[in-house]
Amino acid sequence: MQDEHERFMGYALREAQRAAEAGEVPVGCVIVSEGRLIAKAHNQRETLQDPTAHAEVLAITAAAASLGSWRLEKTRLYVTLEPCPMCAGAIILARIPEVYFGASDPKAGACGTLMNLLDDTRLNHRATVFPGLMADACGALLTDFFRAVRGRNKPDTLGSPN
Repeated sequence: MQDEHERFMGYALREAQRAAEAGEVPVGCVIVSEGRLIAKAHNQRETLQDPTAHAEVLAITAAAASLGSWRLEKTRLYVTLEPCPMCAGAIILARIPEVYFGASDPKAGACGTLMNLLDDTRLNHRATVFPGLMADACGALLTDFFRAVRGRNKPDTLGSPN
């Protein structure tokens, strides 16, 4: 079963790479139903100029369309970065029972790092969270992306007066 989880996270990593190539924060997500990939997406906030265009939200929308139902009760979600509060809320509303994520998010992680919305008994749905799946590969993609962005944003110091 671990091989199957890694295979699906590999698809999510490919989506994250597509995001990076488009200049988006490299987060990718896939949704699986009964062992079959039914939706895939990557971050598109910059492309769509939409603050809600996170990989998870886009994949959930695609999965609902694929199944013809907003209830995604027999699915698993794989995402390269721990979902934020907005995405965790969408997971709850879609009734997704299992979430596998790669890298933890110390700034916005809502699936165990800063909080755990998916295990909050006050809400009407809970999901089982499996953190750290292929965390090194997922984290490296993010680290490399932000290192490159910081490098491009450094001021040119050649010829500047000292």
